[in-house]
Amino acid sequence: METIQVVLDSELLRATDGAARRARVNRSALVRRALREHLKRHQMQELESRDRRGYQQHPEDAAEVADWERVASWPKP
Repeated sequence: METIQVVLDSELLRATDGAARRARVNRSALVRRALREHLKRHQMQELESRDRRGYQQHPEDAAEVADWERVASWPKP
């Protein structure tokens, strides 16, 4: 692990400390968890955006979709 310095305003620091107490972790662990969750969410948004652009540039072909539908294994209701 590396030590860094982060500047927070008083209100955010109080909220962070309260959240850390409720989660029963120290401040650093809470900030690490929050940052990991943020980065994961950001990565997912990037992937979704990339997929969206791909489908906009290359829309699905109805015939191709029909081919996949024929071979797909769908669970019976």
